[in-house]
Amino acid sequence: MFSGEIIDKNTPVPMYFQLKNIILKEIEAGRLKPGDYIPTETELREQFDISRTTVRQAITELVMEGYLERDKGRGTFVSRPKMEQKFMQSIISYAEEMRLLGFVPKTEILEMKVIPASEREEARQKLCIPEDGEIIYIKRLRYASDEPMVVDEVCLSTACAALLDIGPDQIAEYGLYHFLFQKNETKVMHVTRQIESVACGKKVSELLGIPKGAPVQLTTTLSYNKDEVPLEYTVAHYRGDKTKFRVDLFNT
Repeated sequence: MFSGEIIDKNTPVPMYFQLKNIILKEIEAGRLKPGDYIPTETELREQFDISRTTVRQAITELVMEGYLERDKGRGTFVSRPKMEQKFMQSIISYAEEMRLLGFVPKTEILEMKVIPASEREEARQKLCIPEDGEIIYIKRLRYASDEPMVVDEVCLSTACAALLDIGPDQIAEYGLYHFLFQKNETKVMHVTRQIESVACGKKVSELLGIPKGAPVQLTTTLSYNKDEVPLEYTVAHYRGDKTKFRVDLFNT
């Protein structure tokens, strides 16, 4: 593997960066496919006559960037492509987005209930609900072709109370926005989203089937109707090893 490739030790380009690009070129050319194991650290060190530290730095960066994954006890292999989430660019349901990406969406509603607004203080403030008010709370585990991808906790104002009559089974099948969009007062017209990378806690790791402390993309969504009345505040944890987000910017 990597026949004909060399690392130039006389160039100012760092050796780890050269090795990283050699591996990346093989992946992008399709000669290393998702699931293929790359040579061991020892084999790479011997083939290119470089230090173990140099090899590890190249591999670590490729793992962090999502091109490679480590399999404890077996080695390092090429990752499967991450799903490109576009919900940072448009108001679109999770189910619709998964179908556009070629996956079969599935949602499992873990909890759906009315709770005192004081139990979710951040959501209460975002939704402008009085301290003695109530919140409709929904916790979901969402899949892409039977693989768990995201855990989210949805807090809704009582303007969305009609959802309680619909029930969790139909909401899981058709999606939350499908029902919210049926009435003008609950149709989402404006969304503010934020995203940051965090280490997942125990409960999220168990639901997503990933190690505790693994990177997840924490997103918060605040949705408004046409009158700029807040309707929904959602906190979601997306698997960092399976998803990426894209934002298009234009010079105006």
